[in-house]
Amino acid sequence: MMLPIPSPEALWRWVPLGFVLTVALELPVLLVGLSRWGRSRWRAAPPHPTVGQRGAAAVWLTAVTYPIVAVALPLVLWPRAPYAIYVGVAEAFAITGECLLYRKVWGGTRSDLVVVAMANVVSATVGMLVTAW
Repeated sequence: MMLPIPSPEALWRWVPLGFVLTVALELPVLLVGLSRWGRSRWRAAPPHPTVGQRGAAAVWLTAVTYPIVAVALPLVLWPRAPYAIYVGVAEAFAITGECLLYRKVWGGTRSDLVVVAMANVVSATVGMLVTAW
């Protein structure tokens, strides 16, 4: 499905609401998944992040990647590629970027990075459902 090409101004107008909605969707996944409860009991792991660190991760990781996903990539990809290609590229960028940033700042385990990726999958799925609706 090819979407109409929005103006940069229209994309930027969506950013504040989209950012808040994305954090609202990803925050619960990170709060539970990165907690002691969400960690494997069988392997040694670094100390689990505090609630504040998990909340900061949700806000900061989204703040870094969301403008690129919501503004830059649509301007580059929508004129040339179907929506499905945009979603694939945008989510690959968001997941890779957020996992690298999380690992650099908080360390963590592979399972932590899976949780970060799953938070993105949740928000992307809701975003695709809203777009399709």
